[in-house]
Amino acid sequence: MNTQKKQQLIERLQARNAKVAILGLGYVGLPLAAVFAECGFEVIGIDPDQGKVDSVNSGKSYIKDVSSEQVARLVADGKMIATSDFKVLNEVDAVSICVPTPLRKTGDPDLSFILDATRELAKYIHTGMVIVLESTTYPGTTREILLPHLSEEIGLEVGEDFFLAFSPERVDPGREDWTTINTPKVIGGITADCTEVAATWYGQALQSVVSVSSAEVAEMAKLLENTFRMINIGLVNEMAIMCDRLGVDIWEVIDAAATKPFGFMKFTPGPGLGGHCIPIDPLYLSWKLRALNYTARFIDLASEINTGMPRHVLGLVQDALNEHSMPLKGSEVLVLGVAYKPDIDDLRESPALDVIGLLDQKGALVSYYDPYIPSLQHEGKQMESERDLIDAVREADCVVIITNHSSFDYEGILQNARLIVDTRNALGKIGRESTKVFRL
Repeated sequence: MNTQKKQQLIERLQARNAKVAILGLGYVGLPLAAVFAECGFEVIGIDPDQGKVDSVNSGKSYIKDVSSEQVARLVADGKMIATSDFKVLNEVDAVSICVPTPLRKTGDPDLSFILDATRELAKYIHTGMVIVLESTTYPGTTREILLPHLSEEIGLEVGEDFFLAFSPERVDPGREDWTTINTPKVIGGITADCTEVAATWYGQALQSVVSVSSAEVAEMAKLLENTFRMINIGLVNEMAIMCDRLGVDIWEVIDAAATKPFGFMKFTPGPGLGGHCIPIDPLYLSWKLRALNYTARFIDLASEINTGMPRHVLGLVQDALNEHSMPLKGSEVLVLGVAYKPDIDDLRESPALDVIGLLDQKGALVSYYDPYIPSLQHEGKQMESERDLIDAVREADCVVIITNHSSFDYEGILQNARLIVDTRNALGKIGRESTKVFRL
């Protein structure tokens, strides 16, 4: 593609009359599709899940951060539509890939979703298209995996015939202060022209775009962000274990340290890591470095500490019951909150699942209450949430607070529970003063 044609694509993007496709309509893709549609682009969402396609086309949202009212309005206005047919890519100018990147059970990256999306895209790629990968992955994926499929096999030249870049998603489900539209967006292309075109596209819809020199820089930036959090959470989790051994209140220690106005950033311990990013993304980097004969020691150590926290919680439950002359086996244990963070309905990688599994292995009679998760399946076991919080608390021998939803009646929980293990300091000062509360 010559400079004139590149400029023509930029002008279409700036005029917002380019047609946009979003591959993957999950927690990243659907909000992004809505943002592009709101600013005037005609957006086609592509997903193999026909249920998601039907929901969007009927004006219903399945993502908490996007309202059904917004989806219905955008669909009615002809600004957004969904399909499972990749053939529509023939008429699209810009494509964003927002598919999952989980880990295999072996701890290796599972790029199957990216590969599937790329293979489909390669069938319909054409001159004058800009493509942005948003799925979190290891440095080099855009250049080493996507580029060969999209250029060498098709005969198109990147930076001339089409434009390829990486822009890491920064979605934090449930947040209202920082959303898709106002969270700064890092973009790095395979070439400088790729960066320019991709940044121009995203800059039409998002408030702040940060261009970097390469796709690898953008890929690594995302991993640094989440590795930073993972390691600091691992540190404070180990501090909690050490404070437990020393008989010191970790929560009071954290509050005291947080009074320092410089040189300290507050992190809090918990029952383990959950969600789509922090437990997974740093391990992509660790895996990549192993291939280069380097051990990412901080990542491996923090992962070891964080994945061990559910077992530490099990020990706290056993200790609490022992203090009251009750064995864990046969005791009724109620887990409060199974979502991976407060006030959302996302169960992915939630430490609650590990805690429930460990309690079950030890013979406890486990139930749970979560207003956001009416049912769950874990290791072949189907569970339904208790219907009434306080009734369930009264019935339990021990209540374990795993996720501190804001809707929980904590005073009622404290009044009606026999024993409480509070892994989130949800009860605060009143829990600190109660003899029936055992805290992380």
